[in-house]
Amino acid sequence: MSGRQKALLGLLTVLLVALFVVAVGAGRDDRGDPGARHGFVDRLGALGGERSAVDPATVSADCADETGRLAFSGSCVVRVADPGGLRTLVLRSAARFTVVAPAPGDADLTIRDEVEPAADGTGAVAKIAVDQATEVGLVCPGLGGCTVAVATS
Repeated sequence: MSGRQKALLGLLTVLLVALFVVAVGAGRDDRGDPGARHGFVDRLGALGGERSAVDPATVSADCADETGRLAFSGSCVVRVADPGGLRTLVLRSAARFTVVAPAPGDADLTIRDEVEPAADGTGAVAKIAVDQATEVGLVCPGLGGCTVAVATS
């Protein structure tokens, strides 16, 4: 190895060590918040924005009662009008229920999910991505009835 190559290798080593020292020294002494969103992630979120919920007024079903709740035994088909963009259909119930829905976009895929009440007693919540007029099937397990509400969050 020539003297010039040795000098270049030494300079590269010093540069790498200096970059490492700067990177380690640039950290803060606090432990931070692992759930916090910072810098780049915030800018990405601002570009995409938060996905808003489907307006309950654009949802219809034969099993809807006078209060707008979906009360059924067996199954019920929920029709969602075209939301004009990607939205989230939020369904809440005190008991478990099953949701059968097409995937958004051009995907030829049907999603089936059995939604269970949370351990903290807040009930069962299903969040379905909707980007066009669609039908979502609801199935009530067992012989009893189910009551599901269309929510905004």
